Order: sequence, then C-alpha cells, then structure tokens
Amino acid sequence: MEKPSVAKQERLTPERVRELGVRLKAILELNGSPVGVRLLFEEQERPAGAHPVTHHRYCQAVMKARHGDHVTLDKEGLSCPAASAAFGFKPLPAQLRSGKGLVGFGIVADPDVGKTIFDHMPHLEPGTLKLLDVFPLDKAEAVPDIVVVEDTIERLMWLTLAYLHATGGERVSGTTAVLQAVCADSTIIPYLEQRLNFGYGCYGCREATDIGPNETVVGFPISFLPPIVEQLEFLNQKAIPVSRSKRALKALQKADQQPEKSSSDE
Repeated sequence: MEKPSVAKQERLTPERVRELGVRLKAILELNGSPVGVRLLFEEQERPAGAHPVTHHRYCQAVMKARHGDHVTLDKEGLSCPAASAAFGFKPLPAQLRSGKGLVGFGIVADPDVGKTIFDHMPHLEPGTLKLLDVFPLDKAEAVPDIVVVEDTIERLMWLTLAYLHATGGERVSGTTAVLQAVCADSTIIPYLEQRLNFGYGCYGCREATDIGPNETVVGFPISFLPPIVEQLEFLNQKAIPVSRSKRALKALQKADQQPEKSSSDE
C-alpha cells in the first residue's frame, strides 16, 4: 500500500471527522476523546462555541479538550514560555535559551545540554500563528490540522501500527527531547513534517496535566485519520482482541501449573 498522496486523500468534512473520531475512540477504548487542533494563521472571529482560556499551558488546553471542552488559546492566553516560543507567539526567555532555566527546574545538570535542547527545538515561524483552536475530535465543528491522542501506551501502540500499515509498512520514527511533548513533539512536528510523531511525555505535561504515568501522547496530520481508522478496524477483527486476551501467557501459566513427570512415571 502506497503512502497516501495528496491526490488520494479523502476530502474531509466536520461530520466525517466526528464519525472517525467516534470510531477511533471506540476501537481503542480510549479514556477520553482524541483531540483536534487547528492552527489559525489569519485573523478571524473565534470559533463559535469555543471558550477562550487564559493562564493555560498548551498541554492543559489539550487535557481539557480530551475531557470534552472546546477551547482556544492565543498569544496572551498561553502561559508556558517554551510553548509560546514553539508556536511563534513570543521569543524564548533568555533564562531558558541559555539552558540555565532547565538547570533550575532540575531537568538537566549542565546548562549547555539545556541550551542544545532549545537550539534544536522545532518551532513555527515567529509571529505567524494567531490562534490555537483545540477541541474533542468526536465533537468537531471544523476540520483540524492535527490530531493529538493521549492514552495508555498499549492503545497508542495500535494507533501507531495502523499508521505504519497506512504508510506501506515503513518503520515509524519518533523524535523527542523529552521536553515539550505535547506542543513540539505531538503538534508542531506532525504539522511541519506531515507525519505521525510519538514520544514519552515530558516533565511539563506530567506536572501540569492529569496524564497518567502509564500514558503518553502521539500526534498526526488529519489527512491520516481515515486510513488510520480503516486499519484499526482491520486490527480490531483479530490482532487487538487476541493480544489483549493474553492467550499465549495463559497457556504458559497453565503449563507451569502442571506437575512435572518424574523418571519413575515414564
């Protein structure tokens, strides 16, 4: 199967996005909603029904959308300086840019390591993004640019396998600095590179949101939503239920419970 090209991409509508969001949530038995994110680069009215939030980190906006809220974030509302720089809203503060800020947080011991992390952090062109529109995918009123999914590692494993199948079996690469996992790793990289990206979460999202210790986050462009759901439907016919049944483990445990034959029994 070829990697979906622009010509082969399904023309999505909000209704179709909602339908696919419901299926994605149901097949994987997600604890919350997959999240749609629109990156709005033009000045326009705020989306109807959305609640503008202030003093919020981006990962907290995604958390709220995961639990059913439709929120927007702009330059003034986004409180995380690292995310603000990644989205091009504001320059990175000098304390962070030098790496000393990460030393202060106890994330790195060497400021040069922190500086290198931020030197290589992906970001949007400064001053271009106007608004982040963040909403539950299964309640979408517009077609998002990116889908962000937070849940257990096992569930996101199946999602990544579906993406691998949809892209013809090519190995899936994840890139992360274990920092800015929701903004940079799961939103900006998928947007800039038009591919799925995954990581392990980060200090910030684990401290600021309700993401569980056994959960992580992935993001992918909306164009991959239809083939991912299609492949999840296929996986759900056999592979997912068989794997979750732990049939092979149960067989081993049963065998271990059987008394071993002694030489006198032979």
